[in-house]
Amino acid sequence: MSHSALSSLTLLVVEDEPLVAMSIEDTLEEMGVRIVGPAGSVSKALGLVESGGFDAALLDVNLRGERVDAVADRLAAGGIPFVFTTGHGADGLPENHRGRPVLPKPFTDSDLVRALSRHILSAGA
Repeated sequence: MSHSALSSLTLLVVEDEPLVAMSIEDTLEEMGVRIVGPAGSVSKALGLVESGGFDAALLDVNLRGERVDAVADRLAAGGIPFVFTTGHGADGLPENHRGRPVLPKPFTDSDLVRALSRHILSAGA
């Protein structure tokens, strides 16, 4: 996977932990990925989804105790590919989206790049 393939992406980042969000942003911006967000709440994420302007999303499953099910549902309805991030395993995923790709926390920069390459670029984003 080349960095140039990722550089064509605009990615919505939904993450409530500021240090994790900054790390994701730093890693991806170094490769030319444009970032929308990060959104640290479901309401902010839904607003960004409505505004559009991104190709795919990275969704933390739990935002300060609030589940991202509504965000995942909106993305799926719009045909926008996304990868969940979670430290709780597949059992913590929204029931309607258990088949979606998951990037387990904690993850490394290379894990993040691999997940986006495998699940987002291969989906045609």
